[in-house]
Amino acid sequence: MASVQPLRALYPDQAAAGQMQALASPPYDVIDDAQREELAARSPHNAVHVDLPRAPGGGDPYAHAAGLLRAWEAEGALVRDARPALWPLRQDYTGPDGRARRREGFLARVRVELYGPGRIRAHERTHPGPKEDRLRLTRATRANLSPIFALFSDPEGASRTALEPATRGEPFAQVIDEQGTTHRLWRAADPQAIEAVVAATAPAELLIADGHHRYETARAYADEVGDHEGPHRWVLMCLVALEDPGLTVFPTHRLVRDTTPHQQEALADALRRDFDLEEVALDDLVPPAGDGPPVFGYLDAQSKRALRATLKDPAIVESALPSASAAYRALDTAVLEALLLAGPLELTQERIAHLDGLGYARDDEEARDLVLGGAYDLCFFLRPTPMNQVRAVAAEGVTMPPKSTFFFPKVPTGLLFHSLEDRE
Repeated sequence: MASVQPLRALYPDQAAAGQMQALASPPYDVIDDAQREELAARSPHNAVHVDLPRAPGGGDPYAHAAGLLRAWEAEGALVRDARPALWPLRQDYTGPDGRARRREGFLARVRVELYGPGRIRAHERTHPGPKEDRLRLTRATRANLSPIFALFSDPEGASRTALEPATRGEPFAQVIDEQGTTHRLWRAADPQAIEAVVAATAPAELLIADGHHRYETARAYADEVGDHEGPHRWVLMCLVALEDPGLTVFPTHRLVRDTTPHQQEALADALRRDFDLEEVALDDLVPPAGDGPPVFGYLDAQSKRALRATLKDPAIVESALPSASAAYRALDTAVLEALLLAGPLELTQERIAHLDGLGYARDDEEARDLVLGGAYDLCFFLRPTPMNQVRAVAAEGVTMPPKSTFFFPKVPTGLLFHSLEDRE
């Protein structure tokens, strides 16, 4: 079983550091250079300074981040909680589909475990580059700076019920991000509430939704420090119930560039051979959500024809992926990767991992414009991966292709940190 516990958080003292609106940032892996500059300019205590560090004069960015954390504590801008607590998080957002929703969860510390049944599951493949970066940052700062986003089953809503009283008062912090999402954070230190949440999560298996690289970094760091007990055996997570009505998954579209005439011809042959093709309007490139046969939209810069491609026969994927499970072969992203990306387009897993010839877009209009404007040769438009497929593949101990899921909204960085130093 996964172990979920309250934590003695490191959190900003807003009287000293300023309001949380100026301190929080998105997760490091969605920040480009321009946004990093804007975030850094908001406050010298903005989380981007430590989570995506840049040292003056080209020095060691990881040592610079560690020095900043120590300085923030020394000046009182960052303080350590006197006793363990859970931190309810409420996110009011409008998704990419235009619908307004509310998602509720809580921040806690979770014991670092090997992936496995009844404990913690992954659902997407990871790449070595981000893990090495995060490990070097963790070694230097000895802290979890950005929470992992994970899911657990709580059909009775016991954790939400236990934490609800803490959310009746004014929040500890409130942030409105660039997408218009309002994030509200409370502190819940009532022993009975904590006991109820720990009990509710005790039988649960945790499914990592976002932050696979951070979790595998936490495992690597825990192993480095040693088998003895201590804060290094735990990691910061935001937990949301699978049954939460505000939990949504959106797609990430695949863009391809630098294709050769030979690859373009081979792709056209594969599409005609393995898929039923239907011409659709440009606004209908993204197929409707559902559990039907693998399907995706297709648009290329030459013909500019919007097509919907539906797999003709499951046997085609069975032949291409003979050792894969039925759950894996049902994934749109797996079918696309096996039959088209890795086949006629010659995108190996290594090329995919390094975005060599491949790009991603989560906005339908952006993806369409990148193709029609000539920045990319073509795009495959995907529908959301249903949660039952995510759970089925994860339960088999199998990981999906990268970017198979897009959980929105992200959990901000900088609301609080988790120290990995034994300070008792």
